[in-house]
Amino acid sequence: MDRAGFDQFVEVIARLRAPGGCPWDQEQTHRSIAKNMVEEAYEAVHAIETDDVAGLSEELGDVLLQVVLHAQIAADDGEFTIEDVVAGINEKIVRRHPHVFGEQEAANSAAEVHRTWDRIKRAEKADAGKGLLEGVPRELPALMMAQMISRKAVAAGFEWDSLDGVIEKLNEEVAELAETISGSDEAAEEIGDILFTVVNLARKQGIDAETALRSTCEKFRSRWASMEGAATEAGREIEHHTLEEQEALWQRAKEKERSHE
Repeated sequence: MDRAGFDQFVEVIARLRAPGGCPWDQEQTHRSIAKNMVEEAYEAVHAIETDDVAGLSEELGDVLLQVVLHAQIAADDGEFTIEDVVAGINEKIVRRHPHVFGEQEAANSAAEVHRTWDRIKRAEKADAGKGLLEGVPRELPALMMAQMISRKAVAAGFEWDSLDGVIEKLNEEVAELAETISGSDEAAEEIGDILFTVVNLARKQGIDAETALRSTCEKFRSRWASMEGAATEAGREIEHHTLEEQEALWQRAKEKERSHE
């Protein structure tokens, strides 16, 4: 069989949904497979972060499957078609790159492109009568939501003058946490404020907070696995070690990590 083109793939999905097709595909709705979109996107991100090029190719196919399947469900329900999806995103990309497709002068940096994109996007939302943050999905993981909210607010001019200002705000929030009762609703609120400020601290330095935290989680997992291995070699499970012994194992794991850098 020849390598399938996009149109052929769309036809394959349409056949699955058509009479005589696949009973499972025929039963699906936007809501029934909504979580699949998130799962496939995360698997694609994992392939990127692990430099798994072959895996990325496969995972992008799975993401594309979700896009085409949702479009086919919509077409079957008379909502929109895959052609509408492609035409819409093509029009949006051209509209939001006036420095490439319009009369605006060429952009000199990625930051300038970002500002232009946000400016045009804000104008589009205003024309549609939508508030600045209405387009931020509440279903996003909290860290990603905080990043998106922060970026949109900054695009509207709500920003610290310097990095020192963000650090000062972080210290202020930590001090307020210290004045609350441990485990109280007030403490939870202050911790939320601290996390949101840390997101801004990352953004102000051009660091993606989600990527940074995921990297730290992976580092912790690797070090913990090393600790478990060392503990097993010593004849005791990790949970049977004292805190001091666990700290020593942690330091050994760090040294082992550095020796492989």
